[in-house]
Amino acid sequence: MGHHRWKENSFMTEKEKMLAGLPYSTRDPELLQMYHRARALFQEYNLLASTENAKRSALLSSLLEEKGEGVWIEAPFYCDYGEHITIGANTFVNANCFFLDNNKIVIGQDGLIGPYVQIYTATHPLKASERIQKRNDGTNSYRTVTKSVHIGDNVWIGGNTVILPGIRIGNNVTIGAGSVVAKDLPDAVLAYGNPCKIVKSLQE
Repeated sequence: MGHHRWKENSFMTEKEKMLAGLPYSTRDPELLQMYHRARALFQEYNLLASTENAKRSALLSSLLEEKGEGVWIEAPFYCDYGEHITIGANTFVNANCFFLDNNKIVIGQDGLIGPYVQIYTATHPLKASERIQKRNDGTNSYRTVTKSVHIGDNVWIGGNTVILPGIRIGNNVTIGAGSVVAKDLPDAVLAYGNPCKIVKSLQE
């Protein structure tokens, strides 16, 4: 069984491995091309005047996998590839957010995302001996896998919050500023802290 899995993996591209949550090479030429394309797009976006709505919208549509109507992202905005990010209608993303989309990041509609929010999908082994791989040329590579992040509708995420790989956040959730979200959150709760914990229900 293990040999069969390895044989299947050997025919996958590094991008396919990345999106499947399997170990992959971050320096793969296809991924580097995507990486450079994303940087060119968001750097152009970040330099646009806030009044240039048509250009801003067009650049976001090129950068992101999917962007609903009325999405507003304050500059500067940063991501890894962009093409793995979906943002629902009327969601607002404040300045200096970083979405590390090595896997899918799906954000629902009518969300409010505060400044400096970071969403991560990439992770590494905890042990340095498993994480760091020596190359023959004397340089190192780092074992990397990914887990997608899903955020529901009507979610308000306070500034400076960090959302870790694999997290699922339900609908109608409020997360206090400065939180580190390391566990899934169900619908309609207030949660905050490091680690982020549910404080009370917001069920109506």
